[in-house]
Amino acid sequence: MEPYFSITQLLDFSPVNLLFIALIFIWSGFVRSGLGFGGTALSLPLLLMVHDSPIYWLPIVGSQLLIFSALTMSRRMANVDWVVLRKTSVYILPAKLAGVFGLISLPAQWLVIIIYTVTLAYGVLWMFNLTIRGGDGWVAKFLLFIGGYFSGTSLTGAPPIVAVYTQMVKITQLRDTLFVLWFFLVTIKLMTLVAFDVNLQIASTLILAPVAFIGHIIGLKVHLAIMQNNDLFRRVVGAALIGICVLGLGRTI
Repeated sequence: MEPYFSITQLLDFSPVNLLFIALIFIWSGFVRSGLGFGGTALSLPLLLMVHDSPIYWLPIVGSQLLIFSALTMSRRMANVDWVVLRKTSVYILPAKLAGVFGLISLPAQWLVIIIYTVTLAYGVLWMFNLTIRGGDGWVAKFLLFIGGYFSGTSLTGAPPIVAVYTQMVKITQLRDTLFVLWFFLVTIKLMTLVAFDVNLQIASTLILAPVAFIGHIIGLKVHLAIMQNNDLFRRVVGAALIGICVLGLGRTI
């Protein structure tokens, strides 16, 4: 196995691909801090078009999510809805663990298809401004389970979970509560990957972290503006996601 601190694979990318990777991580940081979710779901399909190996990108994206969620919530822990976190973790955590084992055991091509398909579904929902309704009954439990599972396989499970949280958490607490949830879920994922001797690409994570930090700062500054124009933002991003995922699926299949 390649050493954790080796940057051989990152340096193997062409200068043009390295530029695309940098721009994608800026975008990822922007979406994550601007919306409070979606940084992985909206960047992983793009990264797979540069290099179609989920097991390479997921540790990098996951580690960065860990870093930036910790930075954001470090001063805002009092604004977290701990009651909802405890109540929903019963459904999310078991599904999360099942998803992580799926990530490790499933063939790479299957994972790529799953990632593109799930993201394509999100793109359609966003483009047509459709909303998943969670409530507090069996539908909510199902969405939490599905979100936890896809969070385990590919870190793209945010939208179903957010659909439930938006109806259970005050809007002023939503982003901070989600960041705490993402922090715990990603920690579980990375610990499981370490247990199975998967390379966490630590050197690549550290090199790309300052790039993602640029997007993180921009997202923090425009968070309120995005919330006020959320429908337009979702439509534009949804249309882009559909195009990217259709191309990616066509190339993969």
